[in-house]
Amino acid sequence: MIPRYSRPDMVAIWSPESKFRIWYEIEAHACDAMADLGVIPRENAEAVWKAKDVEFDVARIDEIEAVTKHDVIAFLTHLAEHVGSEEARFVHQGMTSSDVLDTCFNVQLTRAADLLIADLEGLLAALKRRAIEHKDTVRIGRSHGIHAEPTTMGLTFARFYAEMDRNLSRMRDARAEIATGAISGAVGTFANVDPRVEEHVCDQLGLVPEPISTQVIPRDRHAAFFATLGVIASSIENIAIEIRHMQRTEVLEGAEFFSMGQKGSSAMPHKKNPVLTENLTGLARMVRAAVIPAMENVALWHERDISHSSVERMIGPDATITLDFALARLTGVIDKMLIFPENMMENMNKFPGLVMSQRVLLALTQAGVSREDAYSMVQRNALKVWEHRTDFKEELLADPDVTAALSPAEIEEKFDLGYHTKHVDTIFARVFGE
Repeated sequence: MIPRYSRPDMVAIWSPESKFRIWYEIEAHACDAMADLGVIPRENAEAVWKAKDVEFDVARIDEIEAVTKHDVIAFLTHLAEHVGSEEARFVHQGMTSSDVLDTCFNVQLTRAADLLIADLEGLLAALKRRAIEHKDTVRIGRSHGIHAEPTTMGLTFARFYAEMDRNLSRMRDARAEIATGAISGAVGTFANVDPRVEEHVCDQLGLVPEPISTQVIPRDRHAAFFATLGVIASSIENIAIEIRHMQRTEVLEGAEFFSMGQKGSSAMPHKKNPVLTENLTGLARMVRAAVIPAMENVALWHERDISHSSVERMIGPDATITLDFALARLTGVIDKMLIFPENMMENMNKFPGLVMSQRVLLALTQAGVSREDAYSMVQRNALKVWEHRTDFKEELLADPDVTAALSPAEIEEKFDLGYHTKHVDTIFARVFGE
């Protein structure tokens, strides 16, 4: 992933240096377990740990791989250069390359998941704070992009909180599912390596043994992991789209913070564009782009092939780095987002009183008018407001069919804004707890 959309902690997980360090730890812990079982001499296992402080030379490993055409063999050759060829002769005993590659990949994914979980927790804190801040800030709710009925800005933030809270649960579940390791040897039968070696390595790396692994860890686990990243990315876009709509000039109910010295357009100095949330929409597309290849990786030939390998070398770092950046960016947007309550009220009253139509409809039916007649009576007055920008309440008061069923006081009462916010506390208790 390009530096522009990267943060250092997530990038570090996917660096060659980190990868080779994990490979080394897998091999060293495996040697310890094999020494405990009497498979290899204890001194040889201890000799491997002489490299525990070594910074593996990525360029040297690449140089060896240019000859061997095999990355794991290149690494093992380089490890022997540090440990000594005689001392290292039992390294990788009974193991196959996938034992190292797959176990390492899952270590990297679990570490990436830990960062993403922390990102989600930070975003949830920001959403909760803004929800409480604007719990009673009334704005118009929209369906199909059209004014519907009043809601509050706090409820908007609260529903995004609830969605991201579900995503936090999904991310924790995805981490648990991907946190498996396999040291089972060729075709996964443990013919040349004791299952207790796998148990020891997994324990040391914070994983659990894969119940059955052929020669690779099953890729349905990875498909579920990347699908989770895709769902989180879609939720990011869901929030970004709402903010982008709110910042439109003719709406302007909310906006991204515009910093001192920031420029919106190279041509038009007046512009304040929602560049961060537009960027988030694009980043969400890139994260979701990893989902289908991850799904297609599930179907491998027999006990293994490497059709998944090139895919995972790209989507592993790219999807996690991008999502990490996007979550941090969204948190910043929410933290600094500008809210304009006066514009919210002005927008709601653009067609005076019109958004109270359902209350009048229900009142007419309760007064004995059939639903069909009540709907017709309300709609004909609502259309006048649409067409002439008149006041909906005044139109109703001038309609003899309406006033035959409802008194002026009863009509007036149907325009109480508090009616629509009376259950906000109940919803907040459901979302955030009592």
